[in-house]
Amino acid sequence: MNKQLKTTALMAALVSGAMATGMAQAGHGEDKVWAEDQSVADGTVTADKVNTGANGWLVVHRTDEAMKPGPVVGHAPIKKGMTEDVAAILTEEVASGDMLMLMVHSEEGGMKTGVFEYTLGAKEDGPIKKDGKLVMSTITAK
Repeated sequence: MNKQLKTTALMAALVSGAMATGMAQAGHGEDKVWAEDQSVADGTVTADKVNTGANGWLVVHRTDEAMKPGPVVGHAPIKKGMTEDVAAILTEEVASGDMLMLMVHSEEGGMKTGVFEYTLGAKEDGPIKKDGKLVMSTITAK
């Protein structure tokens, strides 16, 4: 009986470890934005997938070769966990060749839940950082 319990415990540990490894490889558990260069002709920018630990925003910033976030040109709400095909409506003209930074912002610090309140440099609905790094992906508009 004792041998059977040890075998069962070992199998449970192996299955648990395999599941954790599979989830990490699939991108679960890590805050990340997946996006590719794309046309902005329809007035939107879409992230293929966004994974985050809390409700918040996918925010589209202008950027350039310096890779610093610039003015906000669009945003879309995102929910905790993995979300696919997150489309942000652009609020300014974006030309082919412009670089855009798709960044995860929190829903914290603002006065109203569900209302995007961030302005460049503010703390309301500000950027999320993991290990001191922004959670983002940079693309080029086509």
